[in-house]
Amino acid sequence: MLKSFKTEINPTVEQKIKINKTIGTCRYVYNFYLGHNKALYDKGEKFMTGKSFSVWLNNEYVPDNPDKIWIKEAYSKAVKKSIEDGCTAFTRFFKHQSAFPNFKRKGKSDVKMYFVKNNPKDCRCERHRLNIPTLGWVRMKEKGYIPTTKDGWKIKSGTVSIKADRYYVSVLVEIPDAKIANNSNDGIGIDLGLKDLAIVSNGKTYKNINKSARVKKLEKKLRREQRGLSRKYENSKKGESTQKNIQKQKLKVQRLHHKIDNIRTDYINKSIAEIVKTKPSYITIEDLNVSGMMKNRHLSKAVASQKFYEFRTKLKAKCDENGIELRVVDRWYPSSKVCHCCGAIKKDLKLSDRIYRCDCGYVEDRDFNAALNLRDALTYEVA
Repeated sequence: MLKSFKTEINPTVEQKIKINKTIGTCRYVYNFYLGHNKALYDKGEKFMTGKSFSVWLNNEYVPDNPDKIWIKEAYSKAVKKSIEDGCTAFTRFFKHQSAFPNFKRKGKSDVKMYFVKNNPKDCRCERHRLNIPTLGWVRMKEKGYIPTTKDGWKIKSGTVSIKADRYYVSVLVEIPDAKIANNSNDGIGIDLGLKDLAIVSNGKTYKNINKSARVKKLEKKLRREQRGLSRKYENSKKGESTQKNIQKQKLKVQRLHHKIDNIRTDYINKSIAEIVKTKPSYITIEDLNVSGMMKNRHLSKAVASQKFYEFRTKLKAKCDENGIELRVVDRWYPSSKVCHCCGAIKKDLKLSDRIYRCDCGYVEDRDFNAALNLRDALTYEVA
């Protein structure tokens, strides 16, 4: 079984330079691959796969352009992975699974440095440090979080990323399959929403963390810092000191964004862990149309801050780890409109109606009624 671990690292100045150079090269090669295929399409020529582009880049393009020799100075596996990511993005576009791939912008796009275990000396982990190819031993800020090689756990691959001038490593570890006993408890249904993050059929409600005083205070501070950054751009003059002040202000904004994102992610992790600890036999959720919900300009910010996709992804991983069946109900299933008592469908139910009232006399909270219906749904797909 494979499991991922992510933690912050504390690289040296030389290691930071290598990481920044490798990430910059990966971003350049990814954009070059997209632009090259776009140019081929405009000329009416055949699409170039990632493997063919990698061979052409190393054997023809770089030798014919000595000014691009710095591409080969970066870690080859990371550069090759960026080309594969570009090919995957094109494949998803051709299959109508996503939009046309976008070019990655410097300082804005989340580009990572990929590494893989090539020999026994690579990807070794000790209590306080990790051996990464081309970087050597890198110190970790959180000691003992990633399983060590002495425990018999093997690191297969990983990535190094930068967020708000902080460095993180994420590794994929092969761990022994744990024997999990069958859960005898009843199943539960989870209704995700904007008023509250999740309403569970067992009566537990997880509040919207974005309405807490802590997040609201940080968002207010973020708006103030963003206005300051905007003023610096408007009044910017050519000069090294002005550019440095802009970079300082930009880093303040990035750190606030990162802090708010960490609070939301931590809340999701703790909520999922608490749900899974009840050991239900199955968990049922709804297949939400998040991309469609994001098109509503009045709700798009609230939908994005709830991180529904991340909730579903992490719930799936946690269910697989604990032997719980995750059921996904179709997005057109009227979970909110069906009366859990008599089964009647209330077609005129509005979004503003927070209390469900049925003609049979059944009165219940709208979201809790939806969670009960999801728990008892008979048509579903196993994720």
